[in-house]
Amino acid sequence: MESVIQWLKKNKITEVECLISDFTGIARGKIMPADKFCKEQGIRLPESVLIQTVTGDYLDEEPYYDVIDPAEVDVRLRPDESAVYLVPWALEPTAQIIHDVYDKKGNPIELSPRNLLKKVLKLYYNKGWQPIVAPELEFYLTQINVNPDHPLQPPVGRSGRQETGRQSYSIDAVNEFDPLFEDIYDYCEAQQLDVDTLIHEEGTAQMEINFRHGNPLELADQVFLFKRTVREVALKHNMTATFMAKPISDEPGSAMHVHQSIHEQKTLRNIFTGANGENTDYLYGYIAGLQKYMPSAMPLFAPNVNSYRRFLPGESAPVNVEWGVDNRTVALRVPDSDGESKRVENRLPGADANPYLAIAGSLLCGYMGMSEGLHPTTPFEGSAYDSESMRLPLSLEHALIMLDDCQPLCEMLGKKFVRAYIAVKEAESENFKRIISSWERKYLLMTV
Repeated sequence: MESVIQWLKKNKITEVECLISDFTGIARGKIMPADKFCKEQGIRLPESVLIQTVTGDYLDEEPYYDVIDPAEVDVRLRPDESAVYLVPWALEPTAQIIHDVYDKKGNPIELSPRNLLKKVLKLYYNKGWQPIVAPELEFYLTQINVNPDHPLQPPVGRSGRQETGRQSYSIDAVNEFDPLFEDIYDYCEAQQLDVDTLIHEEGTAQMEINFRHGNPLELADQVFLFKRTVREVALKHNMTATFMAKPISDEPGSAMHVHQSIHEQKTLRNIFTGANGENTDYLYGYIAGLQKYMPSAMPLFAPNVNSYRRFLPGESAPVNVEWGVDNRTVALRVPDSDGESKRVENRLPGADANPYLAIAGSLLCGYMGMSEGLHPTTPFEGSAYDSESMRLPLSLEHALIMLDDCQPLCEMLGKKFVRAYIAVKEAESENFKRIISSWERKYLLMTV
């Protein structure tokens, strides 16, 4: 705590937001005066906070007493001194501090998404390896929508007009929202978030911001905070920013592509490339592990009922787990790059995915492939949208069944985590089924 306290004093912080991520990626925790935070030396939260659904509901606890304590005990939150950030939009000097979650004996809580990522990273560290990742996050800007029954509308830019049509890589289309993006970059700089390139994506008012490559835990923290940042800036400019996987009909979905490579800790050498720049068995094993286990790990990459609306042929989203070199129609793209930059781009995760779980899931599938000495399929050439092999589950329900049936993956993730995660997602799916859509009323009301 000492270094955290000194940072708070140096930056004259008067208020502290103590944050953890739940399964959805919602920031939960407590806000308190900085003086109280320093005196308490850590805080507590109910264990059940970790298994709230996206609607804010809790599981029926009795069937899950093997997952959480029936006494609804507290968990202990410990601040990570490497995850202390300013809150640049706050009205008074405020810090946001990401915490890790432990039980009263000091054991990491298995239900914490951040703890799961740390658990996966430890597998690599024990081999003397250092994973490196670089996320690319897509999102839509829209007008503020106060009625969820109404479709989202594009926002009005500097010209006073709404964007019409698709404007991939258009500089002028991005410049329509220059004041907003200036604030995003300023806020990210204040938080030391390593954001890099900004582009206009394919959809109407759909944007993408890339992060510089780095440590997976640090990048997951940054994506977690970046989503908060973009939403805050959008509200400041009388807009909404959404990271839904498919927020608008007939528009492309939003993804979180994750570039990943593995390096030796001592030499920093990329183990995906050989002495002469050739592909190594590690690269092929990593790809094969993703091909074998990603369909079962799908709920980590596509965690919501809306996530599966994104996976349609021709909509810039993969529909199977083919891989290829410099091929954007596959799930696993190996960019055309030199030896030390050799990497795999996982194009499966949606922008709605929890960054801790998506990065952990991707690294774990790759690790299992290398450990098992697996071999991938032949690299796909042409459009993989036409490939009928190695298809992905088409719904959240199907994906949850596949996860539950994959014992090797469940063992690595931890059975307690898997049981709780599946229960939360099943509850969300059941909640969704209770809603009658406008499509059903429009086409079935007077015809069936």
